[in-house]
Amino acid sequence: MHDLIREAEALCQRAGMTLTAPRRRVLEILAASDTPMKAYDLISKAGEDGRATKPPTVYRALDFLCQLGLVHRIEQDATFVACNHAGHTQPVALFVCNSCLKATEVAYDDVAQMLESAALTRGFQLQRLVIEGRGQCQDCALAA
Repeated sequence: MHDLIREAEALCQRAGMTLTAPRRRVLEILAASDTPMKAYDLISKAGEDGRATKPPTVYRALDFLCQLGLVHRIEQDATFVACNHAGHTQPVALFVCNSCLKATEVAYDDVAQMLESAALTRGFQLQRLVIEGRGQCQDCALAA
């Protein structure tokens, strides 16, 4: 977790931005979690001493962290997960286990290029591409 926070601070500094206390707290909570979290779970934990904080504070922190690539939003269930490679620029797919709910991040440059090319040939300019998969992770499959 400390490496992620250091990477986040360096990324913010390079971008001329600040990793404020609320942003840091949200990132710390997500980094410490084994599974993706809903915004309201973060709201209940993000205040001082683990108390609830104001929803706009958490939503602004999440927006900031997602824009910098420090956090990913899982669209299927509106949850958030800390990024495994802070500040990466390549697109990622997220695979979420239906049993243990852990999310695995996978880079997918080739697939993204193929989809962007297919969109352009059809006169469509992608602004955002989200690839998510649900299933069962190897650990849960072995335990079954």
